[in-house]
Amino acid sequence: MPYAVRSYGVRSYTLKSCAIGLCALGLLLSGCARPSIGSDRDDPTKPVTLTFWHGWSQPDEVKAIDDSIARFEKLHPNIRVKTVADVTDETVNQALRAGGDEAPDVVSSFTTSNVGQYCSSGMWADLDPFMKRTGVDKAKVFPKSLLAYTRYKGKQCALPLLADAYGLYYNKDAFKEAGIPRPPRTMSELKRDAVKLTRRTRDGSYTRVGFMPDFRLYQNSPDRLFAQWGPAYFDRHGKAQLAGDPRTRQFFATARGLIAAQGGYAALERFRTRFGDEMSSQNAFLKQQLAMHMDGEWRGLMLKQHKAPFAWGAAPMPVPDDRADTYGRGYLTGTVAGIAHSSRHQNAAWELVKFLTVDTDQVVRFANAIHNVPSTLAALKSPRLDTDPAFRTFVQIAGNPHSAAIPPSDNGAQYITALQDFSYAVEAGKVPDLDRGLRDLDAGIDADNLQSEN
Repeated sequence: MPYAVRSYGVRSYTLKSCAIGLCALGLLLSGCARPSIGSDRDDPTKPVTLTFWHGWSQPDEVKAIDDSIARFEKLHPNIRVKTVADVTDETVNQALRAGGDEAPDVVSSFTTSNVGQYCSSGMWADLDPFMKRTGVDKAKVFPKSLLAYTRYKGKQCALPLLADAYGLYYNKDAFKEAGIPRPPRTMSELKRDAVKLTRRTRDGSYTRVGFMPDFRLYQNSPDRLFAQWGPAYFDRHGKAQLAGDPRTRQFFATARGLIAAQGGYAALERFRTRFGDEMSSQNAFLKQQLAMHMDGEWRGLMLKQHKAPFAWGAAPMPVPDDRADTYGRGYLTGTVAGIAHSSRHQNAAWELVKFLTVDTDQVVRFANAIHNVPSTLAALKSPRLDTDPAFRTFVQIAGNPHSAAIPPSDNGAQYITALQDFSYAVEAGKVPDLDRGLRDLDAGIDADNLQSEN
């Protein structure tokens, strides 16, 4: 997923039902959507023009897409592809709901948490029949962890189109100064090293924080750090189970311990508000206000582009001490691609989706061009993949069997938004009874899920 238009894995979908306007906003809950009927009986060998809507917007990203389309059209001279860049999910969903000649044939999204909506609404076509007809064995093509966020309730309405993996960036110069030989591998090592790396002035203000645990910082959405515990958000009946999972308490205890060890929430929050824009040369890690930072594979390219004035490295995020054998894991997300249900050229559209997501050479070339992790098993092992050591760290994270993404849901990322809001309150010391707070959180998530199904 490109850094400039990244959705950060969450969107604040807080409206509760179709009755109060979800359909009007283009959020495709199953009770709102009435997909236009397309056709999967077209002949993909006949001349046709397809429309492909995507969210990439930066010149180098758009060029990478255009180069990909040129390669596709060379292989399929009968198919012309019209691309539309910098398109949001809301715009796509409104167009798919309306249907007609202006609607796209092939669509992509940076928001994997919305896959549950895409599948259950029927707006994105089921891809399993197309794969079966053309001999694509998805289990042999895609990593299991990436397939998990492209299907919902048995419907494969999307496929991975590159991925993002999250790891730990660290300042090698600061580590050397502090006498730390390697990046931390467990949460206790993370806290120990964070304290050693934190620097203050005589008046007590920070000049550098070892590791900023604040959930409002840049990519620090709580679900990303929580992934190191391997949580199961829902039971087999789809009920929220955060309150009953001891890993949830361990996660919050670790986060609060990191805060306390480095001076407390109020002081850290004051320091955080002084940080520059995440995607600029004023990024806090680039400015050496952070010695360690959780981020995705794209950050390495940005550090090079901005000529970081210090030696840096990348490693997997630390894991809980009692799960040390899972070190190497990380949080995964990415871009997904699919076929609009309203498309009257679904077989031709499948040829484009298949090329973009399954073809090894194409996936590798696209991954190298925009510095995202490739999303097929073959591409992850390709010798033509960028050999940069930092980038390869994230490739290894993506291939780790313990790495995982958040599970799809009928109401998209609403349950992650609820977790975020709760986490903000916890870190600020506004949840005196964690057990009761978690029970209330589960109840709220279940209520939202029930409402979205009705």
